[in-house]
Amino acid sequence: MTVKAILSVKGSEVATIEPTKNLAAAAKLLAERKIGALVVTGPDQRVVGIVSERDIVQELAAHGAASLDLPLTDVMTRKVMTCGAGDTISSVMERMTQGKFRHLPVVEQGRLVGIVSIGDVVKHRLQEMEREQSALRDYIQTA
Repeated sequence: MTVKAILSVKGSEVATIEPTKNLAAAAKLLAERKIGALVVTGPDQRVVGIVSERDIVQELAAHGAASLDLPLTDVMTRKVMTCGAGDTISSVMERMTQGKFRHLPVVEQGRLVGIVSIGDVVKHRLQEMEREQSALRDYIQTA
């Protein structure tokens, strides 16, 4: 299975934010959308960074409430790991586990086309396992 299968169910909408916004605006948007990360995009939906709940908590712990006024360019992760729609679920799970992150933007031809979270990947994998289990039960019953 590939990332494309997840996006076909989930959709390709991605919550994004401009790099000129501040940390407070990012925190507010995360809370409003009830999500864990925002992709920071520049012109033409090109990924320039990502900011997560974890980034915000670490910044607040290190510098206090004053950090809420910082521009995202000072806080965001600039070296963003991405995947493509054709990447396998297994490879995405492996990258997320090794990198210790929970959100992976999906990029095709340099443009943002979706995002997958660890929750999306686990949900998809569980459904896949249930289908396999059902197929095995059906096979055993008819054998």
